[in-house]
Amino acid sequence: MRRYLFLGILSLLQFCVIAQDNVIDRVEWVVGDKCILRSDIEDAIRFWQGNGRRFEGDPYCVVGEDLAVQQLFLHQADLDSIIVDEADIMRKVEAQMSVVIQKIGSKEKMEEYFDKNSAEIREMYREQLYNMEMMERMKMKIVGEIKVSPMLVRRFYDSLPKDSLPFIQQQVEVQVITLEPEMDVEEIERVKGELREYTERITSGETSFSTLALLYSEDPGSARRGGECDFMGRGQLQPEFATVAFSLTDPNKVSKIVETEYGFHIIQLIEKRGDRVKVRHILRKPQYSSENIKKMLVRLDSIAMDIKDKKFTFEEGAEIISHDKDTRNNYGIMYNKNTASSHFGLDELPVDVARVVDGLSVGEISQPFTWQLDNGKTVCAIAKLKSRTDAHVATLSEDYETLQYMYQSKLSDERIQEWIKEKQQNTYVRINRDSHECDFIYPHWKFFEE
Repeated sequence: MRRYLFLGILSLLQFCVIAQDNVIDRVEWVVGDKCILRSDIEDAIRFWQGNGRRFEGDPYCVVGEDLAVQQLFLHQADLDSIIVDEADIMRKVEAQMSVVIQKIGSKEKMEEYFDKNSAEIREMYREQLYNMEMMERMKMKIVGEIKVSPMLVRRFYDSLPKDSLPFIQQQVEVQVITLEPEMDVEEIERVKGELREYTERITSGETSFSTLALLYSEDPGSARRGGECDFMGRGQLQPEFATVAFSLTDPNKVSKIVETEYGFHIIQLIEKRGDRVKVRHILRKPQYSSENIKKMLVRLDSIAMDIKDKKFTFEEGAEIISHDKDTRNNYGIMYNKNTASSHFGLDELPVDVARVVDGLSVGEISQPFTWQLDNGKTVCAIAKLKSRTDAHVATLSEDYETLQYMYQSKLSDERIQEWIKEKQQNTYVRINRDSHECDFIYPHWKFFEE
């Protein structure tokens, strides 16, 4: 039995070396059937340094263990068929690369720093962010729903040493009413006309879909790859987009024009694999005219005056008038997904909202303003400052939601730690001899000897 195990491990290590296309590299970790190479660790170190992370201890030890733990989650995520939104990942990749370029100074300096070209850096970021998102989704599944009673929250608060109570930064609660400007029919037809022209050029063989996507698509994540998206399931795509994408059967044909919340698309099939599809697309976004934006701002100014004149309340206006589905049924109150509450630090609010809220008094309604949403659309809005809490040491009466979140986070961490400990004991793990002296964060690794 030992002989067969040894031969299996030897085959795995040979595969790891072959996978490097004859580039000299070294296997630092083997976790289950996955290899972690020195180059993987170096890429991750650069990624985290580019994001401002400081390492306590040897970065090769810290990041090596990070990647090993990551593999535990990724393996389980694969078994549980966890999926992530690839389009969202690519948006994050582009945003992250923009930040890095801004910090470093230029694209050329970024390439020099990472010792890679832009395409390789983009793929590195895609892989890192994809794996991080998979980990987070797997953690959420492991933890499940944690509900705690007020009595347990009080006990948690009482157990904290007085000099360890959290310091709460200034917090605000904000209500919004948003209206989307009207879109001119002529503008919609202009965009559709462009997409019809692209379809004709592709169908006639004048040019390729990928060339036009590279030149004209307004989806930055896929445009750089000729409009190509990764394999996705229906749940990862906008419903309208998914219906058309999964109906395609001929890779040489171009779909009809599809409208989603992001704009208008044409789609071309690349490949289908079971319940997943790989396509390329071109996105074009119609633009609101300045006149229509101005009209909506004037209408919001009138709505704000009616609220001040007590013709109806802000809450009633949000419920009846607002176009924002996320706040309309909650009296216009914005929700902070990071803390599962309605309280925000100013730096947690969307920039356009924070800018107007910063100068408001409690109960005051802002002047109408434009707000660019995450999907790229521009809406018009008014905001009301519902409450402001000055910076202070946490108290149970004022900060129950924050303390509840802290306690839930503590319980979640404990569940995750137990899960990691169990996986460490039941997973084949081997590390390079040079790393045996590392001071690991997770002390329960059961290392196999070479």
